[in-house]
Amino acid sequence: MQSTQMQALSGKELEYIADSISNEDLLIKQLAATAGTTQNSTVHQICVQQIQSHSHHMSTLIQLLQQHQQYAPTQPQ
Repeated sequence: MQSTQMQALSGKELEYIADSISNEDLLIKQLAATAGTTQNSTVHQICVQQIQSHSHHMSTLIQLLQQHQQYAPTQPQ
């Protein structure tokens, strides 16, 4: 059995994940605004579903960062 050990994320990877979290947050806000103003029940339902999906994506990205936190360097590189 092979043991898999996590390695620290590179600065570029951390920036990519931070950008992705920011993008997911923006999408959630835009979808919530649309869901709150639309008169079309189908559009409202789709927005709510997409909010749930993007919230899940954001949670996954945050969990990834938390899992790798122990491998992060304590000093800036």
